[in-house]
Amino acid sequence: MSYLSLVRREVTGLWAGGTGKTLIAIALGWGLLNGTRMIYPVLLPYFSEDFGLTLTTAGLLVTIIWLCYAIGQVPGGVLADRLGERKILTASVSFVIVGVSLVLVAPTALTLFVATGVIGLGLSQYPIARITALSELYPDRIGRALGVTMASGDIGQTILPPVASVLAVGVAWQFGLGFVLPLLCLTVAVIWLTLPKHDSGTQDADDLSSEHVTYVFSELREPRFVIIGVILFLFIFVWQTFSAFYPTYLVSEKGLSTTVAGTLFGLFFAVGVVAKPAAGMAYDRIGLRGSLPIVLGGSIVGLFVLPFVEGIWTLVGVTVLISTMLGSGAVTQSYLAEAIPPDIQGTGLGLIRSSASMLGATGPVLFGLIAERGYFDEGYVILAVLVGIVTLLTLLMPRE
Repeated sequence: MSYLSLVRREVTGLWAGGTGKTLIAIALGWGLLNGTRMIYPVLLPYFSEDFGLTLTTAGLLVTIIWLCYAIGQVPGGVLADRLGERKILTASVSFVIVGVSLVLVAPTALTLFVATGVIGLGLSQYPIARITALSELYPDRIGRALGVTMASGDIGQTILPPVASVLAVGVAWQFGLGFVLPLLCLTVAVIWLTLPKHDSGTQDADDLSSEHVTYVFSELREPRFVIIGVILFLFIFVWQTFSAFYPTYLVSEKGLSTTVAGTLFGLFFAVGVVAKPAAGMAYDRIGLRGSLPIVLGGSIVGLFVLPFVEGIWTLVGVTVLISTMLGSGAVTQSYLAEAIPPDIQGTGLGLIRSSASMLGATGPVLFGLIAERGYFDEGYVILAVLVGIVTLLTLLMPRE
């Protein structure tokens, strides 16, 4: 079968039965939310100048958005089970609109941090509802469907940060962030009008009893969920840390302009547009144990050699190598969506992702402390080692 025939077959399968419209609506929201979040690393130098932030406090600002994103996923999963995906996805984007608006008018650093927390809480409501909605629509193609939506996230992260950089340089940083507001408002309308109106959720109020909580934790204590939780934590730690400081690192250590650094940062996510659907297809075919080590291999090499290379084209190649790790989410989250019992899917996903994300959110501030003490390069070698540990942990997972 030719490559074009394979692509045509996959697209037809994802579009069948009218599900394609819902997939596009969910993907649109995910792309814009991820792109908005990744504008922050590009604007960190401007925040530092206007609000007097150091590398450590700038890292703390990024940690705040990730920490709130992590905390909110538990209630996000519970609400997705109880209220349905349409309401939760709409509310998620609406909260981000409020948070971005507050950042644009923030008069002090404290206000900036609080507004950033609002953005993080808004972002936290989207991922679980997205996964549960897609698992219902595509029970046999969850890896592919998640890969497509996650690729849309990388499209947003590829396009929005460079645009933000250009607007920040040419006009003001407020324009570099504020241009997403009309796009987010449009997304709210698209999600509300496109997703099914009858999804009232599956969880009753009685399901929040102590017996139900005990049942949830007893299911999630299985060794496979513990291992995948550790894998998620380490990967999130590395990814959030890398994405928080890569533009700053390219400017301060490699001597690139902010515009070129923003473009390379966009390239990092551009590769994910291909890597995530490919990783999702690999998961559907050969499972987690077979696909995840392949996905992470390039990033180990890229992170390790990054401190030792110079020149724009060499950095382009290293950036592409590192970006292959972006396919990890399509593998791990597809596994969780299939492995967690359907009656606690949203709650279980929320607990695992939230725990891993809260621990992983410590990465940017810790890395900021290391970089501030002159160990920027060594920090990336440490990240390479952590990705290597993730790869080894994959071998402990049971065979599918």
